[in-house]
This record gives sequence, C-alpha cells and structure tokens, in this order.
Amino acid sequence: MIDSEPQWLLSESELTASYGYIWTQEDQIACLGGPLTRVGEYMHEKCNFAESPEFFTSQLINLQAEKMRGETPLMPGAFEFVKDLQNNGVKTGLVSASPRIIVDAVLSNIGSELFPFSISSDDVVRTKPFPDAYLKAAEVTNSAISNCLIFEDSLTGVAAATSSGAWLIAVPHLVVVEESARVRSIKSLEQMSYSKLVELHQDFATQI
Repeated sequence: MIDSEPQWLLSESELTASYGYIWTQEDQIACLGGPLTRVGEYMHEKCNFAESPEFFTSQLINLQAEKMRGETPLMPGAFEFVKDLQNNGVKTGLVSASPRIIVDAVLSNIGSELFPFSISSDDVVRTKPFPDAYLKAAEVTNSAISNCLIFEDSLTGVAAATSSGAWLIAVPHLVVVEESARVRSIKSLEQMSYSKLVELHQDFATQI
C-alpha cells in the first residue's frame, strides 16, 4: 500500500555508508520484507561487526521513521482501491512487520480513514514470516481468517499470508511470487477494484 522501498533504500544506504559499506540492490532484495532484527544482523555482518545487530536495527528504525513522517507516498491506485472496498462494506486494516513507531509515522501522514486499525511488529510475539499479525487482524475484526484477503509485496510477507490460511494477492517488488490455488499475482493495485475482486473470488472458487 505504501511506496516505502525507496525510503528504506535511502535509510539502509545512509546507515551502512557511515561504516564504509556501499549498500546495493542485492542487499535490499536480501532484506526485503524484514523482519528488522534480521536486517540488523545482516548490516552487522556487512559492516565488519562495527556495531551490534541491535544498534543497526535501532538506527535503521529511527532513520526510516523520520523519513515516513516527512513523506508517505501511496502506491498507484492504493487510495482509490481501499476506498472502493470500504464503500462496499469491506473491513480494511494495515498489518506491518515494521515497529509501531514507523507504522504510526505512516498513519500520521495518510490518516486513519484508510485503515481504522493497524498491527505492527510490536503487537505480536512473532512477526512476519510468521502469520501471527494476520491472525490477530482477523481476530480484531471478528473475521474468519479463511475469509480474509491479504495484499503483500515481499516473500517474507507472502510466507506469512499463505501460512495464515487467508487468500493472497501479491504485488511483487523486486521478487517473483508464484500463483497457486489461493494466490494471485498482479503488477499494480491500479488493476484492482471491488468488482474485480468479485470476479477473482468466482475464479478462486472454481479451482478449490
């Protein structure tokens, strides 16, 4: 929903540059989707163990939160699609592997209208790739997870979504997501609408 990867790339590059390491797209792909503790460990190794993994994780969170407070660009078609869902009675929420400070920074810019509730990595014991955050979202909305639809862009998020038992539409960023009985992959949320989801639901149902 949020076009945050350019800001993540900047934050990661700024942090590692101060330790003499040039962050590449390959590094970004390796860390795509978190969890941030794993990113901290990755930076710790790439920067010759100059600081602890916890230090890198904390610094990255602070850098990214500051960027999200300044600008939170939505993905093309995201606003229109979420409003279309809400106008047709679909409950919407934001589920993230990022900590609460970053989630709140995003919500402070885009407002709470699109996402009446949110779940961050601070709200669960295990974050993505585990399904806990999505299961909690279903619980919050009093919904059966098998009737929920998740949108994800990373392999970590896809793993969390598929293991939760929900349906999944992937909008991959820098990765490839294979389709299956409960998974579809699209290029942009601009392709999506409530009426399109009705068609997809019928298509899903014929293949189960």
